[in-house]
Amino acid sequence: MHEERFKFKQENGKEYIYDTNRKKFVVLTAEEWVRQNALYHLMHVLHYPAAVISVEKQIKIGSRNRRYDIVVYKNSTPWLIVECKSEKEVLNDKVLSQLLSYNSILEVSYLTITNGTHIMTYDIGAQTWKNEFPCYS
Repeated sequence: MHEERFKFKQENGKEYIYDTNRKKFVVLTAEEWVRQNALYHLMHVLHYPAAVISVEKQIKIGSRNRRYDIVVYKNSTPWLIVECKSEKEVLNDKVLSQLLSYNSILEVSYLTITNGTHIMTYDIGAQTWKNEFPCYS
């Protein structure tokens, strides 16, 4: 079931979804579906400015190159990391560990993991978990 709010295309037997942040069509995987829905929610429901959202960028952690899903900036500083997993994937210590490795470089205020069904955000300053994205304003 695809939403009207997304643009899709078929090419070479694969389905693609248009990513408005990256301004291109990307292969529609289960994880990409969760990422696109998270981006839609951040921008169109919570009104995060599109200009402060970075998607799928490479960072170096130790000697390894990794790609984060979503990083939101505030005052030109990384503020929130969102790690997206497919709906079938359980949000567990392994996922949290991946997020913490990104944060060792980015040093954000909020850490979020989501599989589209569940969302968990850790407020580092308050040392509390919530089941929603933080308010941007």
